[in-house]
Amino acid sequence: MSDLIETGVEAGVLTLRMNRPDKKNAITQEMYRTMADAITGAGQDDAIAAVLICGAPGTFTAGNDIKDFTAVAMSGTPPRDAYDFLIALATTRKPLVAAVDGIAIGIGTTILMHCDLAYASPASTFRTPFLDLGVTPEAGSSLIAPRIMGDQRAFALLALGETFDAEAARQAGLVYAVSEDAEAAALDAARRLAKKPPEALRIARELLRGSQDEIVKRIDREIGHFTERLSSEEAKAAFMAFMSR
Repeated sequence: MSDLIETGVEAGVLTLRMNRPDKKNAITQEMYRTMADAITGAGQDDAIAAVLICGAPGTFTAGNDIKDFTAVAMSGTPPRDAYDFLIALATTRKPLVAAVDGIAIGIGTTILMHCDLAYASPASTFRTPFLDLGVTPEAGSSLIAPRIMGDQRAFALLALGETFDAEAARQAGLVYAVSEDAEAAALDAARRLAKKPPEALRIARELLRGSQDEIVKRIDREIGHFTERLSSEEAKAAFMAFMSR
């Protein structure tokens, strides 16, 4: 596993911590692969009852590593490891809990749409600059966001690229609660979930979340557009402009 993702299991909770603070936890394909495998493995491990996703103090994640994704754009091949991570999020049977402190950019925001509970510190901010980079929404967000936020808030987040502060994210349903110690609150929730009767928890979660197939189909549709856009001239120009800052 990548040492840029720290993992540990305690009291039935698998913690996945993005640990690349010098790059604001920008996520590489290797990091996606590690998290995808860990979430998939958790689904097959009876000792794990819940998964907690967190970052470093002050930074959840700055989103995709731009150099990494530029390489994907130039090759014209789909970002397979990122795709597998999204499918793992969408199809896991174990509850997902997130703790956000600081910036949550791009995938850092859309991850939360797959979480059953997300907690944020007051200093957290959320933004999805997909269109600014010449690409399109991902992670099933074009389906999930309007459902939880309403059409106009979803459009403001995913198309306009509006920045949401922690309270706006809570009001929009993107996070459950704002806490001074978001990680402690999230860990407490994950541990409480881990104490529930596992089969009853699984059934309740499936009833609440609805069809996984619909979300997977939307992820597939989005990834087609996203991959095509990555190789477009406008995306290449946007990525190059970003990297030359």
